[in-house]
Amino acid sequence: MLRSHSVPRHQVVATILLVGTLILLSASLAAQDKVVWSDQEKPIVEHIRGLRKLDDNVRAGTTKDLALRIRQLPVVPNKLRLAVALANLSTEGDFGRSTLQEVTTTLAAALREQPPVEKKGEPDSAYVELASLVRYERMQATSDNPQFAAALARLEADDAKRQNADFTLSDLQGKAWHLQDLRGKVVLVNFWATWCPPCRKEMPDLDALYNKFKDQGFVVLAISDEEAAKVTPFIAERKISYPVMLDPGRKVNDAFIVEGIPKSFVYDRAGKMVAQSIDMRTRNQFLEMLAQAGLQ
Repeated sequence: MLRSHSVPRHQVVATILLVGTLILLSASLAAQDKVVWSDQEKPIVEHIRGLRKLDDNVRAGTTKDLALRIRQLPVVPNKLRLAVALANLSTEGDFGRSTLQEVTTTLAAALREQPPVEKKGEPDSAYVELASLVRYERMQATSDNPQFAAALARLEADDAKRQNADFTLSDLQGKAWHLQDLRGKVVLVNFWATWCPPCRKEMPDLDALYNKFKDQGFVVLAISDEEAAKVTPFIAERKISYPVMLDPGRKVNDAFIVEGIPKSFVYDRAGKMVAQSIDMRTRNQFLEMLAQAGLQ
């Protein structure tokens, strides 16, 4: 799942002193973020970077192999970083439950060996990643670290907020859509962006399902935080038929606590959130989500 968000353009800085300060701050942050990979880690890093270039069948086997290789590493400095990076890429579609379980087991093991420090009373993102695999992908993992329990509790609280979230947005054709007015329909709310490869990959399957089920009361509301100048030609070129709307101020993204995309939420005809994805979904995975809302 891609975890970056579009950032508004900075205003031109007129003061030389301020420019200098920003440059020094940037250099300091870059130095802190620079990762030095060991000789044992470098081959694994290169394979992880190349995962998206692989055919899905090859990618599944490669992902499982990488999970085992990371787990077998001694406690090298970046073992946890590698485990998190692999987990982040392993939910981009369906590479098999056994593959995802190996990735989950590797992440849990790395957390036991290199538990990160809790920051500002919040669980570290690695524990949130593990908790997400357990809660949303139904993987098996345990941890005695209080941060894991805190991460699970945070996800539960986030879901309660998503259940009660509401919005009114207009699509690219100017039609207004109010989520709470769609009771009686099955609604899939999808957060995406034009720059996001997994988002682009799932769109044809989502469009095909929309056209298959729309006469049965299925509605897709796809939300991007980008500007119309980017989104409109992108949608026209790909001939996407489901409603697409814009959230440039990210108010709806924030209401749904969207920290990475793509992300989808399914509501049944009573307005209850019955399924969600933490990443890209395939056609069959989308069908499983819709089945939980009674749509087959």
